[in-house]
Amino acid sequence: MGKLTMAPFLMDDAILAALKEDVNEEDISTNAVVDGELRGSVKLFAKADGILSGAPVFERTFALFDESTAVEWYFEDGDALSKGDLVATITGPVRALLTAERVALNFLQRMSGIATYTNKMAKALAKSKTKIVDTRKTTPNFRIFAKYAVRCGGGENHRFNLTDGVMLKDNHIGAAGSVAEAVKRAKAYASFVRKIEVEVETMAMVKEAVEAGADIIMLDNMSADEIKKAIEFIDGRALVELSGNVDLNNISNYKDLGADIISSGALTHSAPVLDFSMKGLRPDDPR
Repeated sequence: MGKLTMAPFLMDDAILAALKEDVNEEDISTNAVVDGELRGSVKLFAKADGILSGAPVFERTFALFDESTAVEWYFEDGDALSKGDLVATITGPVRALLTAERVALNFLQRMSGIATYTNKMAKALAKSKTKIVDTRKTTPNFRIFAKYAVRCGGGENHRFNLTDGVMLKDNHIGAAGSVAEAVKRAKAYASFVRKIEVEVETMAMVKEAVEAGADIIMLDNMSADEIKKAIEFIDGRALVELSGNVDLNNISNYKDLGADIISSGALTHSAPVLDFSMKGLRPDDPR
């Protein structure tokens, strides 16, 4: 796939917070045994098959700790990795390589895990019209990285935050009194450029959402038979999203139902990390 990048200003605050969490005052282990002037290099290896995500974050972590570090990459975000692949070589002050190592790996492992899980979900929907998208069920202050990782894995992003679009869920509808009233108020309040999505659980709510003019109708935790009936009734008058505990174990059940979108919180809250290791640290020859 084409190269994916992240602008440094989008990630610096989160990376600095992670570094501050890990280094209160100093890395006492490293500083005790490594001369401050010593430079060297270390190699990054994949320890499992998967999809790479987080290269810019990994590299930026070292740069924020010491701007004289550099990373040479042999793969790009979105590339498939095999166990044992040499992914990158990191060079710089040895103290920086050792002290920033864990934070950099934490970002890379978590993001690559999300990309790998997303890729499996996307492949399960291959040759269907249905797209896999994420949700806002992300670790606090990690959303920008999680949603980027989903794109690396071949998925797409749902709204980034509450400002992105109108989504009327059960409690919004309860507060407004009905689906129709909630949609009416949303249309009067939101800009015309914002789409209005409604979460529904029954055919009666589906009909009300269509008649109210919802742009997207989310069928929440409905059975396959109910989904088919709902999609037939909607008949292209709104985009159809399926949601409700969809994960790698059951996504194939929804492949051929005809929905436009499946949203899955599992992409960002249940993906296991993809393991990497930094090995073979070599100090530069002082000559």
